[in-house]
Amino acid sequence: MAEAQEATSARVLIVDDEEDQRNGLASLVSSWGFTVETASDGQDALDKLQEFSAQVVVTDLNMPRMDGFELLEHLSREGESPVSIVLTAFGSIENALKTVHDLGAFWFLEKPIQANALKVLLSRAAAQGRLASQTELLQRELSYRGILEDLVGPSKAMQEVFSLVRQVAGSTAAVLLTGESGTGKELVARAIHKLSRRSDGPFVAINCAAMPETLMESELFGHEKGAFTGALQRRPGCFELAHEGTLLLDEIGEMPFGTQAKLLRVLEDSKVRRLGGSQELKVNTRVIASTNKELAEALKEGSMREDLYYRLNVFHVHLPPLRERSDDVIPIAEALVGGMNEKHECRIVGFHPSVAEKLQRYSWPGNVRELRNVMERAVILAGEGTILLSHLIGTLNEQGPISTVSTDPNELSLRVGTTVREAEKALILKTLDHTKGNKTRAARILEVSLKTLHNKVKEYNADSASAQKAAGED
Repeated sequence: MAEAQEATSARVLIVDDEEDQRNGLASLVSSWGFTVETASDGQDALDKLQEFSAQVVVTDLNMPRMDGFELLEHLSREGESPVSIVLTAFGSIENALKTVHDLGAFWFLEKPIQANALKVLLSRAAAQGRLASQTELLQRELSYRGILEDLVGPSKAMQEVFSLVRQVAGSTAAVLLTGESGTGKELVARAIHKLSRRSDGPFVAINCAAMPETLMESELFGHEKGAFTGALQRRPGCFELAHEGTLLLDEIGEMPFGTQAKLLRVLEDSKVRRLGGSQELKVNTRVIASTNKELAEALKEGSMREDLYYRLNVFHVHLPPLRERSDDVIPIAEALVGGMNEKHECRIVGFHPSVAEKLQRYSWPGNVRELRNVMERAVILAGEGTILLSHLIGTLNEQGPISTVSTDPNELSLRVGTTVREAEKALILKTLDHTKGNKTRAARILEVSLKTLHNKVKEYNADSASAQKAAGED
């Protein structure tokens, strides 16, 4: 039944120089619900494909003008290869196998054609063609637009991430996503799911840092009625809910050590037992894990099981922080504003040049999540027209180009391109922060006079006041 329904929308081009054979096949294939077009040889097929977008090509090998091998070779070279089934006469199987091997034909059939065999092959080829079309569509969204939902990635770093996503999506391998908080790990997980063969199945996400161990086990594996106090009815866990789909284990580094052993067993056996239950349930769930922690450190500390780590880290994708891909900031902001306009019924048409400069110079310690919040507030404040600097006041750190690569409060990192004046200002403000505003101690650490330090701070305060005034005038 499913194959018959799928066949209804599939388009098949039949290519054969023998008219009776061609028309007979067309009539048979049409009776199965496929939309059919015919061609007399390879050149005729190329002409027909200009107007008839076939998902499957069924072609004879030996034909005048352009034979089947030349036809498939041309389509492959042009990057326009539908799924193909090769028809071959008795004694020509070697050529058919060569076509399958060299040009990636789906399979071959020997003449005279057996109807049942052709029907099965067509149904499977059509299914593969649909999957290829869906994958191509999503790949174009990633490659040409560079967008993973709210994530925009024209930079080289994010294009590399998109490439990895496309490569791993078609497999069933476990994926480990790493990166700072706010870099969009869940969005990448959803993109992997959408590009996979499980795209019609559920996508379920659970935050491993948001609940205690006993509750987490119930969420993951489910529980039977009466399994514990408050378990008033049977409840399936996330593995069951994500059956035939994808389960995202967010912040896997925060999972309690005791739960890790139980998770490992499920991953290895593909079976889950609800809390309070006696039977094991078979599950077919792809697992993607994400973390903003250094799991290598967790392994050394003993808070992460080594066997679980290697079981999850089959394919690793690291998301770079926003400060390392400044080329993405404005495209991301523009994409976010488009969504915010619709959400809040606003009519923002762009940024003042000073806003674009400010956004690019800022270090974005909160990554894309912080940028989203800043843009949402700015859109609401502006309402319509252009976003001005005054709409950003109070949302961005005045330290501008400082890069918070280090999480150590006593360390300071600067992005390449920072001016000497900006570097001096950043160092002075960071030192004052370290001394909790004690200027005498800060001057001693910086090896400058107290008077010099007072003058510098006065200068920075004046700059800040001028900037706010200018933003108001804009």
